Amino acid sequence: MLKIGLLGAGRIGRVHARAISEHSKSQLAAVSDAVSEAAESLAGEYQAETRSSEDIIADSSIDAVLIATPTDTHSDLIEAATRAGKAVLCEKPVDLDLERAIACQQIASDTGQPVMVGFNRRFDPNFAAMKASFDANEIGKAELLSITSFDPAPPSVSYVKVSGGLFRDMMIHDFDMANYLLGQLPIAVSAVGTSVIDPEIGQAGDVDTAVVTMTYSDGRIAVIKNSRRAVYGYDQRVELLGSEGLLQAQNILENSVVKSTADGVVGAKPTYFFLERYMNAYRAEWSAFVDAVEAGSDMPVTLEDGVAALAMAEAATRSAQSGRPVLLDEVLKPVAK
Repeated sequence: MLKIGLLGAGRIGRVHARAISEHSKSQLAAVSDAVSEAAESLAGEYQAETRSSEDIIADSSIDAVLIATPTDTHSDLIEAATRAGKAVLCEKPVDLDLERAIACQQIASDTGQPVMVGFNRRFDPNFAAMKASFDANEIGKAELLSITSFDPAPPSVSYVKVSGGLFRDMMIHDFDMANYLLGQLPIAVSAVGTSVIDPEIGQAGDVDTAVVTMTYSDGRIAVIKNSRRAVYGYDQRVELLGSEGLLQAQNILENSVVKSTADGVVGAKPTYFFLERYMNAYRAEWSAFVDAVEAGSDMPVTLEDGVAALAMAEAATRSAQSGRPVLLDEVLKPVAK
């Protein structure tokens, strides 16, 4: 039984607490949060202790930590936890700053401790089935990937100001999905972003609507569309066109009933938000982490994957600001030096 320390008791922390507690081989031992009431409330639900992050990391009886704190704390906590000999699952992104994330990757690697980045969508049963079908060569060579990700409503402006922006906060999931499906990084990223939903988001220096086109060395193209508002629900679709066919992962609906009358055909809306849409993915993600820790095997999503997605987000940000395509090497090479 793995004893787990959960760092962060906010909305996503609660999702992870549920997945940890439901797994037969893990126990939620301790919870920390900057807001003590939040930590106490969540710990009480699962008969766990409330402690500081520092105490949890220093406790040799705790086998692993799950980091669900604000992004600007991720790198420091990953480094501290791995130096303390703990396995780590950290929510995306690794950091808001690419150079800092690369430094964290090196430090964690030097400790030899396993670190997994929380790109939960890789573990969605539908996207996983799409990946398996593509890897089995069922549609031939990939030629065009299209990823749609629309939130039902925009976040608060106060959140936007600390989020790192749409490309790092929201679209980073889609960058990782492209990497997961195609198994290759793009060579160039072109982005267009605007603020048409909430002018205050634009005033805060971010965008709420964006399209990114990525090109690959073998001629493949990937297109990602993001919006902070889709009034009909949480729109999550992926389409992969290959030389011998097409793979599509459609939305998960509130129910499967379709009513057909003389007035038309009506079906249910997509599920409202990520909690409903991806809870099974969070469970599968946690199970994969536990399995890797127990077996001593490689993590299915690595810090390297996290850095790659963050580099793509950085390239998209620069492209949207400059109005020109940005080579991924432009982003990575100066950092490597």
